Amino acid sequence: MSPQPSRIAATFEKLNQEGRKALIPFVTAGYPFAAITPSLMHGMVEAGSDIIELGVPFSDPMADGPVIQKAGDRAIANGVGLKHVLAYVREFRQKNHSTPVVLMGYANPVERYDQVHGTDAFVNDAAEAGVDGVLVVDYPPEESEAFAAKLRAKGMDQIFLLAPTSTDERMQQVARVASGYVYYVSLKGVTGSNALDLDAVGEMLPRIKQHVHIPVGVGFGIRDGQTAHAVAQMADAVIIGSKIIQLLEDQPHEKIVPLTIDFLRGVRKAMDA
Repeated sequence: MSPQPSRIAATFEKLNQEGRKALIPFVTAGYPFAAITPSLMHGMVEAGSDIIELGVPFSDPMADGPVIQKAGDRAIANGVGLKHVLAYVREFRQKNHSTPVVLMGYANPVERYDQVHGTDAFVNDAAEAGVDGVLVVDYPPEESEAFAAKLRAKGMDQIFLLAPTSTDERMQQVARVASGYVYYVSLKGVTGSNALDLDAVGEMLPRIKQHVHIPVGVGFGIRDGQTAHAVAQMADAVIIGSKIIQLLEDQPHEKIVPLTIDFLRGVRKAMDA
């Protein structure tokens, strides 16, 4: 099977030609209400987002701080699991055929899905639903070659995290397997941490680029247009998650999409300035 071209690669190519950087918002699927996710995704695109990261709810998300953990707990309480997440993507695809969607989560739901639905069911069903990339936090690159190859055969990318502590050897391992983009976690710690050190990001990105020849997005600690603008000067993509989750907490149903659009429009404007 020869790999199909990826929607993510096409998106970055188009942005590159336009001299723009990718805005990648993250939201936990099924948060804050079970069925709002497809509408929220459409709102994110309307506000100028280029790729959407959807968190797959999981009970023990070790890389996530209290904000995203709480969102995951709420989504689980709303009855949302991986099969619902795929259904949201399918619904989104009825109207949007171009914006890439990346599922972000942990090995447990993916492997459980295959146990229940059969070998390779996750890869096949994700492709059928219209997923473009998969970031499994606890799949290290040295154990992911077979999984990455299965995804690529279906036109999907496997995305990996790099951190301030990543060695050159680790970057090389990731570069061998990764496609789509690499997600640079700009802080030591969990999602939602505050103190983004832009100088440290500026020093690290050229090091990553020596080894990784696909786009690099930066996330963790980006909370407003000003920070997004600064990161966009250095990285290929700006990834925002915890801030959106916080913004939506305790909001009534009718305010969820407008608030998200308003916030992301401001970020997009700052990035393009």
